[in-house]
Amino acid sequence: MRLHVGCAMWSLASWQGRLLPHPLPPAERLRAYATWCNAVEGNTTFYATPSRSTVETWAAQTDPDFRFIVKLPKTITHEHRLRDADEPLRAFLDAIEPLGPRAHALWVQLPASFGPSDLGVLGAFLQRLPRTWKYAVEVRHPAFFSDERSEHLLERALAAFDAEWVPFDTVTLFQSPPTSDAERDAWTKKPRLPRRSRALTGRPILRYLGRDATERTVEGWQPWLDTVAGWLREGRTPTVFIHTPDNADAPTLARRFHDEVRARVPELDPLPEPMRNEPLTLF
Repeated sequence: MRLHVGCAMWSLASWQGRLLPHPLPPAERLRAYATWCNAVEGNTTFYATPSRSTVETWAAQTDPDFRFIVKLPKTITHEHRLRDADEPLRAFLDAIEPLGPRAHALWVQLPASFGPSDLGVLGAFLQRLPRTWKYAVEVRHPAFFSDERSEHLLERALAAFDAEWVPFDTVTLFQSPPTSDAERDAWTKKPRLPRRSRALTGRPILRYLGRDATERTVEGWQPWLDTVAGWLREGRTPTVFIHTPDNADAPTLARRFHDEVRARVPELDPLPEPMRNEPLTLF
């Protein structure tokens, strides 16, 4: 029984010297992060397909049971909208192949304009994908959350290919007006959608966005503790990503979430102790 937790990135300037050793070469930052968390969102691949050699370094810095949830490039999801994208898809799948089992799921994040009328396109796209990978889909069109028929049709389309629906819980962020520049920026960029907590597969994935204030973030994730504990007791293997607008304390919050779930499920193994943040030396 394992719960994987992580953040939206594995390197942030505000972590260096405080949570992670500093100075730390870029090629070692993922290794250090992986002592704090056992999963990470692969957001960088949304903006560009990495070289295969770069992905090989990611694999070399992590254990085989570390989880990457790797986002498909926006060329495929937002520009081609899942149509006529065979060439960029082949390039992406070849690039991430060195991750092997670390690529827990390939993440298809769709734009808010991708709605119920596009489900046929989604189904055709999922059908063409190789079965060597597992898939997870994030939708942002309001109809999938407000219209029961649209929700059911999407669930059926995903179930046909054993794909998970990735919820992005931003309820806490939008509960009250922003109080910092980071929160104001998040208000303009993040989707404002209802909370969804039903898993479709044995591999549920949750993205939770809190506030810059730790107490607000922890208060907002309380409903998820019993949900995630329930998934574990059902034999599912959840992955939970903790975000805040500034992400300054995201690794410690991810570990705290793991601890709070473990308080409900004592048989859950604890996370190992993280790397100390002292500067690295040769001696």
